[in-house]
Amino acid sequence: MRRLGHHRLHGKTGGVGTKGMVAKLSIGVIVLLICTLSLLFSANIGGNREPTRSSKINVEELWESAESGGWRPSSAPRSDWPPPTKETNGYLRVRCNGGLNQQRSAICNAVLAARIMNATLVLPELDANSFWHDDSGFQGIYDVEHFIQTLKYDVKIVGKIPDVQKNGKTKKIKAFQIRPPRDAPIDWYLTTALKAMREHSAIYFTPFSHRLAEEIDNPEYQRLRCRVNYHALRFKPHIMKLSESIVDKLRSQGHFMSIHLRFEMDMLAFAGCFDIFNPEEQKILRKYRKENFAEKRLIYNERRAIGKCPLTPEEVGLILRALRFDNSTRIYLAAGELFGGERFMKPFRTLFPRLDNHSSVDPSEELSAKSQGLVGSAVDYMVCLLSDIFMPTYDGPSNFANNLLGHRLYYGFRTTIRPDRKGLAPIFIAREKGKTAGFEEAVRRVMLKTNFGGPHKRVSPESFYTNSWPECFCQMNPKKSSDKCPPDNVIEILDSRLESVRDPDSSSQTNSTVTGLEP
Repeated sequence: MRRLGHHRLHGKTGGVGTKGMVAKLSIGVIVLLICTLSLLFSANIGGNREPTRSSKINVEELWESAESGGWRPSSAPRSDWPPPTKETNGYLRVRCNGGLNQQRSAICNAVLAARIMNATLVLPELDANSFWHDDSGFQGIYDVEHFIQTLKYDVKIVGKIPDVQKNGKTKKIKAFQIRPPRDAPIDWYLTTALKAMREHSAIYFTPFSHRLAEEIDNPEYQRLRCRVNYHALRFKPHIMKLSESIVDKLRSQGHFMSIHLRFEMDMLAFAGCFDIFNPEEQKILRKYRKENFAEKRLIYNERRAIGKCPLTPEEVGLILRALRFDNSTRIYLAAGELFGGERFMKPFRTLFPRLDNHSSVDPSEELSAKSQGLVGSAVDYMVCLLSDIFMPTYDGPSNFANNLLGHRLYYGFRTTIRPDRKGLAPIFIAREKGKTAGFEEAVRRVMLKTNFGGPHKRVSPESFYTNSWPECFCQMNPKKSSDKCPPDNVIEILDSRLESVRDPDSSSQTNSTVTGLEP
C-alpha cells in the first residue's frame, strides 16, 4: 500500500519542491523552508481522519514519509492574537538546566510564560554546570537575531535587563528569584509570579525545567510553543555548516537512518537495569544511581518485563533485521559513550557494519573538541532531524528523542521507528531461552501496532513536545472549523497589528486588514 503525503527533503517528490531538488540544497536553505513555508505550507490532499495503516511493513516504504491524512504543519495564530504591548509588566529571566533538549523545552516554556504575564523576556540562560559543563550559552548555540525577529509578534525580548535612571542616578534592577512549582498551571503565573514581577520589576526563575504545565487548554498557547521550537530556535551558522557537511556525506551514498542509542551510564542507572553487566560495571552503575537519583527498589527482571530497560545494541539490530533492513543499511549513531564498551556493540556491528557518528563522518577539529558538549549534541540533533528514518531506543525520559520525534512529525511526518519495549520484552526473553522459532515474525507483529511517524492522538504520558498534533497542524479541506488553516496573508496581518502598536495613529488604517484572524 502506498504511503501518502511524502514530504521528503530529497529524491522523491515532496510538498515543497521537485524531484531531487532538495537533496542539493544547503542546510541553511532547508531551515529557511522550515521556518517560513511550514507556516503557510500547502497540501492538496484532503480528509481529516487519522491515516490508515498498511497490513504489512514494507521496508522500502519506510524510507518515505508517513501518511499525512491531509494534515500539514501550521503554528501561525488562527484567532485573535494581539502583539506585545509597548509597556510590559516587567522583565523575566530564566535559567534553563539540563542538556540541550531539556533546555530547548524550557526555552519554549519561558517564551510562553512571558506571553502569559505580558513580560519582557531576557535571553534565556543555559546552565553550564548541571549536564555538559559547557559554557557556550544561548548566544553560542542559537541564532539570537533570528530568535528575536521570529517572535516579534509574540513577546518582547532583550539581551539583558537595562539600568534605570532615578533621581539623576543609574540604578540596576535586581531580579527577584523564584523557584516555580513543577508543571505549574497558568493560574500560578497570573497570580504568584505576576504579583512578584509587579512588585520587583523583574523576576528570575531558577531552575526552569518542566516548570509550566504541558497540557494547556488553549491551542494558541500551544502553537506559540511550536513557533519557538520549530521556527525561532535555529542553531548558529557554524553548527549548521557542520551538520550540512555530515548530511551531505551520508546522503551521497543514498538513504541513511539515524539511531539514538541510549545505552549510556546515566540512563542505565536511572532505569535500574544492572544484571547484564559484570560485577565491576554493576558497582559503577549502583554508585551513579545512589549519587544522582532517589532511592528505589528496582528488580531487573521486573523492569525489563515491563519495558523499562533501554534496548541493548544487539536488540536494536535484531529489530531492524526483523523489519527486513539488510547489512547495507547506512546508520548514523547519535549517542554518548556506550556503557560496557565494544562487547555490547560487536553483535550490532556484525548485523549492520555501516555505522557512523559525527566524529567518523566529519572529524573536524571543532567538532572533535566539542563532541560531548552542546555543539556535538546540536549537530546530532540536526543530522537526526534530516535523516530518512529516526529510531530512538529509549524515548521515555529522553528529551533528545522526544524533541526529535515532535520535530520530525512537524517537519512533514518523517518516518520514525519507535520500538514497543514492553511488547517486545517477552519475545527477546524467549529468544534468550532458546525459543527462536518465529522470532522475526513476532517482532513484526508488535511493530505493526506502532506509529511510524504519522499524525496520531496524543495519549499520556506522551509529551506535547513529542506530539503537537492536532494543535500545530491544520487541514486544507477541514470538516471542523478548529482544523482550518490560517489565511495565506497571516504574516501581513500580524505585521499590521504590530505596526499599529508601535504607531497608534495608524491603527484606524490597519483595522480593515486584520479581519483574517477571527476573534
